[in-house]
Amino acid sequence: MKASKVLYKPFGMALGAAGGALAGAVFRKVWKAIGHDDEAPGATDQERGWREIVLAAALQGAIFAAVKAVVDRSGATTVKRLTGSWPA
Repeated sequence: MKASKVLYKPFGMALGAAGGALAGAVFRKVWKAIGHDDEAPGATDQERGWREIVLAAALQGAIFAAVKAVVDRSGATTVKRLTGSWPA
């Protein structure tokens, strides 16, 4: 196994946790701005309609995927810079 891959495992896990927290914060800010509510609806929220629930879930998924891609790519690039080889 390449040294860069071994180095990347714990680094990637830490980045993933930080990225998840960042994505959650970004989603809450975006939802507050467009949803005009402090909390996004859950799938079983009886007071909210299908449209709002599906929109919130799709937006949350898109934000989490985008943040994960940025965090993963940044982490891999940093490992490449430090070790000279790509961690994949």
